[in-house]
Amino acid sequence: MKKTKRVMIAMSGGVDSAVTAALLKKKGYEVIGATMCFNLGEGDVGLKSRKSPSCCDLSGIEDARKIANILGIKHYVLNFGKILKERVINNFIAEYLSGRTPNPCIRCNQFLKFESLFKKAKELSCDYLATGHYAKVTKSRIRKKYFLKKGKDNNKDQSYFLYSIRKEILPFLLFPLGNYTKSEVRLMARNFKLPVSDKPGSQDICFVPDGDYREYLLRNAGVKILPGPIVHIDGRKLGEHKGIPFYTIGQRKALVGGKGEPLYVVKIDNSKNTIVLGERKHTYSQGLIAESLNFLSIPFLKKTIAIKAKIRYNHRAIKSRLIPIKKGSVRVEFNKPAKAVTPGQSVVFYSKDVVLGGGIIVESLSAIKG
Repeated sequence: MKKTKRVMIAMSGGVDSAVTAALLKKKGYEVIGATMCFNLGEGDVGLKSRKSPSCCDLSGIEDARKIANILGIKHYVLNFGKILKERVINNFIAEYLSGRTPNPCIRCNQFLKFESLFKKAKELSCDYLATGHYAKVTKSRIRKKYFLKKGKDNNKDQSYFLYSIRKEILPFLLFPLGNYTKSEVRLMARNFKLPVSDKPGSQDICFVPDGDYREYLLRNAGVKILPGPIVHIDGRKLGEHKGIPFYTIGQRKALVGGKGEPLYVVKIDNSKNTIVLGERKHTYSQGLIAESLNFLSIPFLKKTIAIKAKIRYNHRAIKSRLIPIKKGSVRVEFNKPAKAVTPGQSVVFYSKDVVLGGGIIVESLSAIKG
């Protein structure tokens, strides 16, 4: 007699994870729901309701519980507050203080969902961990190798956020929504009679109430954020900034008075506590250097290969060359200059719809000579 496969669903209380649970139950899996909360009982993250939806606030926990009851599945609330602080929040603060712009959602996937939650799924004898991500895991028939691929919905594809997971766990992951569009998922939610069919998607960083990261840094940095000079790329002093964590590459601001061509942040010099501005042409880069690499489809990079590079989530992938330069570091050269390449953000490497891997941007290579 064939054993029923058990799967843990990461349930946020949103429509995507709800439909994921319903689909897998319909397919005959034994489904367990798990909602991650952070500092439950301490009156902090994971308990406060917000003006806009978050993936792990109090209303999300309650919605996840309602959905589990409707589907007739077990539901667990797991407190990962300590791990969130150690692996995500501390990095988030340190990166901003260093003049870089982090992506905490990628680290959350890497260390919480697909490490800590995956470990919990195994402890509960689950065969798989499933999430509501719009991505795919496929298996090669010939080489019996697993690949992470883009989801069907180009406007919703979330493979960018998943490049940092360990390739060893790909065989144990399920992404049922990878073959659907967002509108199809909402329709399925209505057909399953799930009360979250029209619930808006989460927007904010879960530990930053209503998206005000600057206020969050002021309250939690642990050090005084100092003002400093704003200079033009040609060396002219233009004014004073309020602290380098409050700026990001490509940002256009009314930073100084006067007329003339608009100015943008083109460099953040942490060593000198300086913000450097330039004209629009100075925001373009011919490439980048990336470190903290993770490869999913190749063991490591031996030689230069042609790829498409995505330098942030809401950005069209750029035809590029991926070049190994030393152990743990690569150079990406774009076929055409790209705007606002931002240290601290992730660059993800694609071959057609397959995620080869990715890394953290540590340097942009200016498209302006001299």
